[in-house]
Amino acid sequence: MKKRVQQFGLESIAEKIDSEVRINEEEALQLFECGDLQLLGFLANKVNQRKNGNRASYIFNRYINYSNLCILSCQFCSFYRRKNQPGAFEFSVEEVVADAKASYDQGACEVHIVGGLHPKLPFSYYLEMIQGIKKECPGMFVKAFTAVEIRHLADRIARLSLAETLQTLKDHGLDSLTGGGAEIFDPVIRDQICRGKESAEEWLEVHRLWHQIGGKSTCTMLYGHLESLAHRVNHLKQLRTLQDETHGFTGFIPFAFEPENNQLSSLKRTTAFDDLRTLAISRIYLDNFDHITAYWISLGLPLAQIALSYGVDDLHGTIEVERIFHMAGSQTPQAQTHQRLEKAIREAGKTPFARNTWYEPLQSTLSHCVTL
Repeated sequence: MKKRVQQFGLESIAEKIDSEVRINEEEALQLFECGDLQLLGFLANKVNQRKNGNRASYIFNRYINYSNLCILSCQFCSFYRRKNQPGAFEFSVEEVVADAKASYDQGACEVHIVGGLHPKLPFSYYLEMIQGIKKECPGMFVKAFTAVEIRHLADRIARLSLAETLQTLKDHGLDSLTGGGAEIFDPVIRDQICRGKESAEEWLEVHRLWHQIGGKSTCTMLYGHLESLAHRVNHLKQLRTLQDETHGFTGFIPFAFEPENNQLSSLKRTTAFDDLRTLAISRIYLDNFDHITAYWISLGLPLAQIALSYGVDDLHGTIEVERIFHMAGSQTPQAQTHQRLEKAIREAGKTPFARNTWYEPLQSTLSHCVTL
């Protein structure tokens, strides 16, 4: 492997990794331009081994989309609908709570809730939804809402400041924000794929304020559309900078654009090579993040399993029902059992464990987030 490092002129980067010294943006771009995928995996695994040893995690969770009615029309999105448009849906608080309870009774320890920017649902709907889940599902973590949903609630629904909106949601039981909506932070590309959505600065502000009141969240990156490799590195830079400031991100979850049933359907989906190098370089560059997740809904479980040899230490969750990626053409299953996830981790030579929202190990798969 030393010869390969020399062949691609990566000696200084390899030395930094060995010495636990942070690489810069130019070096991250150099890694993206390296054509040796095995070498990238080798370097990424050095970082992952130091942080997580030989263990890899998953979570027993449930995805719930309360509605896909949305006032925006993001070019990359296949999920949103207008009222009375075919495929539009909206669930009551009681239906959302019932779905969460059904999964909770099967052992799920987290419910992951996102939706469109609904034009009319009152703020009380969201508060009652969180409270209802907390009442019916003691110990279940509620991970909900993207940054743009929070801004929508603050500006148009609750008519409160961002800080007041976040604190109110936290007081009613919200445990974590989701990392969705980050897409790519470059403003020019953002205008081409999600015109009208919040800016990068606005996305970062929501998470900064959430972290400042003691909240935790994940973060994401949508790649494989109109962005350049330099745009990806800049995106990672902004996440790393905020993490330096707040230490509020629990993990990073990159996923590829799905090019069906949307305004960017002329694009081709990215390759497995690109998926794996993006995960590996994310692991190397994001030195202040403990966890990198391979999102099997996007990758498929076989490739997510391979990603465990490219710096990844988490396979996300059981999910049960997923709409956003599948409405964009994803051909992966709607769900995975915890047995399949554990089997995939073991076959990759790792030791599996069930985790909670904070990536902490649980006593057992069905323990409702009782940590070790």
